[in-house]
Amino acid sequence: MSTKGPIGIFDSGYGGLTVLKEIVKKLPQYDYVYFGDNARAPYGTRSFDTVYHYTLQCVKWFFTQSCPLVILACNTASAKALRTIQQNDLPGIAPDNRVLGVIRPTTERIGEFTKTGKVGVLGTKGTVQSQSYLIEIEKLYPQLEVYQQACPMWVPLIENREYEEDGADYFVQKYLQSLLDQSADIDTILLACTHYPLLQDKIQGFLTKQITVVSQGNIVAESLSNYLLRHPEIEERCLKSGNLSFYTTDSNEDFDINGSIFFGKRVNSIHVDLG
Repeated sequence: MSTKGPIGIFDSGYGGLTVLKEIVKKLPQYDYVYFGDNARAPYGTRSFDTVYHYTLQCVKWFFTQSCPLVILACNTASAKALRTIQQNDLPGIAPDNRVLGVIRPTTERIGEFTKTGKVGVLGTKGTVQSQSYLIEIEKLYPQLEVYQQACPMWVPLIENREYEEDGADYFVQKYLQSLLDQSADIDTILLACTHYPLLQDKIQGFLTKQITVVSQGNIVAESLSNYLLRHPEIEERCLKSGNLSFYTTDSNEDFDINGSIFFGKRVNSIHVDLG
């Protein structure tokens, strides 16, 4: 009998808490462990190789916590590390465990939102450069035209709690205009970074009502629910006592303050030194 454990939720920082929030709302019965690699964040500007090594180290940490399933609730890690970990590492280190990302479930749904067939993607520099969304959407919806825009200032604004201030307006408008300049017919904009839901109201305020803004939390939560139904061999290894634990590689005091903003309620974290 395989050891039972919590479902792991990973992000380079705080953004994955917006995904965890929706997952807990959808599937409150499970145990979850959230791990933020805040000491090495942000991942969005780092190389593929660096993101891969950091993410793999964190995935291995989840396995020491007996997690049978780990969700990379980080678009950059999903774009730059997931496939290599799934194909090259998992068979050797934990063949019965699973690691999933946020890009595939999002791209599976994105075609449902657009009427014009023109979709915009806003993400970190790393996610945009990886072209993961272009590749995955092309596989599932070859008829769609996809336009991308990197938003390098958004994560710093959010993590420094400046996202509600007037000063953030400039950078929100700047990146939105750069995206919309690529096509006047974009009617769906995907927030391809789990930090960006904190900016969603401000983003929507600069757009017409004809443009739909899509965030990932609900989509990933629904996808996880479906995955567990389809894979009872994983589901039965997930603890179900409704417990939540939070860990960070940086200051747990800072994590508790900032994490509560992303999660929507108080969090109490534990510091982890990965060595």
